[in-house]
Amino acid sequence: MSRIGGRDFDVMIGDLMVHVETMSASIDDGRGVAKTRGVPNGSVAGEVGCSGEIEVDTQNFNLIVAAAKKAGSFEELEPFDIVANAEVGEETMNQELFGCKFRISDLLNIDSKGGEKSKHKLPFDVTSPDFVRINGVPYLSSKTTENIR
Repeated sequence: MSRIGGRDFDVMIGDLMVHVETMSASIDDGRGVAKTRGVPNGSVAGEVGCSGEIEVDTQNFNLIVAAAKKAGSFEELEPFDIVANAEVGEETMNQELFGCKFRISDLLNIDSKGGEKSKHKLPFDVTSPDFVRINGVPYLSSKTTENIR
């Protein structure tokens, strides 16, 4: 039986199909335990956030550079959605990250020994109240995001 692996993912950044070397995304959920006299007694909501990083080769980095050029600069790139899909047999995975903004952490990472493609790292933050959907299921409740726009 085949299982989903890293090479099975197609990644769309906005309307660009980008081949990533690596990609990660993590949700920070600030929920905490409510306590009464030091004893757990329910939970309280907290701040949420999602950030991640993609690593791409120069060919795919240049796709993003072209989008930034069209926008006027990297700073002027509008927030974009990242969609990562994989399907192997009956197993599927769909991750949607909304309103992402890039930064560049590794503009250059040169190894003079060679033997590898040049790679570029782009950290990102999710900035939209639509936040994250996992296989179509929103991470945040509609109650949490109502009246936020």
